[in-house]
Amino acid sequence: MSLNRHLTRGRDLARTAGDHANDMFAPLALIGRGLRRHADWARSRWQATPKDRRGPTLLLTAAALVGIVLLPHGPLLAVVALVASAAWVGRQPKAATAPEPDVADLKLTALYAALTPYLASPEDVCPLYSPDGSYKNVFAGWEFDGDGRLCALELGYPAYFTDTEPAARARVEQVVQGKAGRAREYRFDWDEECNKLRVTALAPLPVDLPAQSWVTAPGEIVLGFTDALATQRMIPVSQDGGPSHQPPVIWRTGPRSSEPHLLALGAAGSGTSTLLRTIALQALVHGDLLVVDGAGTGEHACLVNRPGVHTVETSLHGALAALDWAAQETERRIAALNTARHNGTPAPADVTRPLWLLLDHPTELSELAQAEGRPDPQDLLETPLRHGRAARVTVVVVDAIEAVDRISATVRATTRARVVLGCAAQDDLRCALGVPLDIAPAALTPPGRGYARIGTTAPIRVQVPATVDPLDDEAPARLRDAVISLLPHRDTRTEAAAPPMPQAAPEVGRESEPPVRVELGKERRARPAPLL
Repeated sequence: MSLNRHLTRGRDLARTAGDHANDMFAPLALIGRGLRRHADWARSRWQATPKDRRGPTLLLTAAALVGIVLLPHGPLLAVVALVASAAWVGRQPKAATAPEPDVADLKLTALYAALTPYLASPEDVCPLYSPDGSYKNVFAGWEFDGDGRLCALELGYPAYFTDTEPAARARVEQVVQGKAGRAREYRFDWDEECNKLRVTALAPLPVDLPAQSWVTAPGEIVLGFTDALATQRMIPVSQDGGPSHQPPVIWRTGPRSSEPHLLALGAAGSGTSTLLRTIALQALVHGDLLVVDGAGTGEHACLVNRPGVHTVETSLHGALAALDWAAQETERRIAALNTARHNGTPAPADVTRPLWLLLDHPTELSELAQAEGRPDPQDLLETPLRHGRAARVTVVVVDAIEAVDRISATVRATTRARVVLGCAAQDDLRCALGVPLDIAPAALTPPGRGYARIGTTAPIRVQVPATVDPLDDEAPARLRDAVISLLPHRDTRTEAAAPPMPQAAPEVGRESEPPVRVELGKERRARPAPLL
């Protein structure tokens, strides 16, 4: 057996023997400690007794001892009582629990130390931030919630800090968000005149709002819902089975809109297709649709053969034909509107009815067209984008945020209503929205969460309603039923067929009516017909 093994076994035996000895002699140590405390108490009492009273005290003590000795079993009872009293007095008092440290002292001290390298300067004679400084000198106010998370903070910074540079601001915002928690969104209000920064943790937006009919005027589209302070408007909604009110994000379209077209960007799974379905369900109430699914995922198959939906194209050939027809239709509408104004007559109904062009990931088709040597589908959008407001044609383009460089310059220049969904870097958000965002996004966001900027207004948060694909069996049944109830008519693919009605003539507009074939570029009928 090796020496190390001998030493290890010896150490284990010594530790075991010590534990047994400690258990064996613990009662004796307890009683001894109690007797020592009794002796200390008796000594302190004797020293506190005046000298003229010590004699009577000794006499009374001796008389008490004699009485105890003379009693039957007196000495035994006295010893038992003394041992019991010593055991009680000899107990070790429980250590007082240390008070819990103040949450503000812990977290704000760490935040102050993290900000010091970015807000301190070696040349500063009286620095606000220094390694041995205190956060109470620069933090004017703070607030924590019940879980100990930072809700609000106001801090000061030195005047030489470059608060006008986005990079310097981003560094400070990143530090604050990292110390306060990346699971929430924070709004940063920089007061450049007073050198103050106000940080506010934003409450989460509701994610359980199903698709429903929104109380809006014609031409108004509800993109989602935002904070109560971001808008002065509230609309009634059905939430959790009961009525409620939520602040909406309204996008106004039509001939008097300053932002007639929209561009939505997002990562995979961020909810851009959900946003497109939300817009489509609202547009079908007063207009017609032409859908191009460049991704080819079938996310918009529920719109096929619906009244008001001209076509849903997934192939490059079909998309080129549909967009070419849309360009010619835009020109026809412009000519008809000009003729009506020249003659002083009302414009035809098929000209004033809104036409919506919904494109999901058109850059996928652009790459395919470039590989096959065909025209770019985005080039066919130039006429609807430039003259769509006068012709009542609205274009909605949805694509991946990493494909923003592949979107044509015309699309980027004419789509002044922007929506960005999902997690994205600050640089990508600034490029997509056109201005720096004063909100630090959370590390993880639910589907449909993002930011919207309509025209030149400030960006605001947005949560898209849960408009799921009714053909998706994995989606909750209540959400699929809500979307089905908003579709123009019953669809045998998602709903049971309606019972036959004998002795009844077929009505105009029913599914039993034979489809009307229309050629691209021709004038369409009063009732929209699918493109073939």
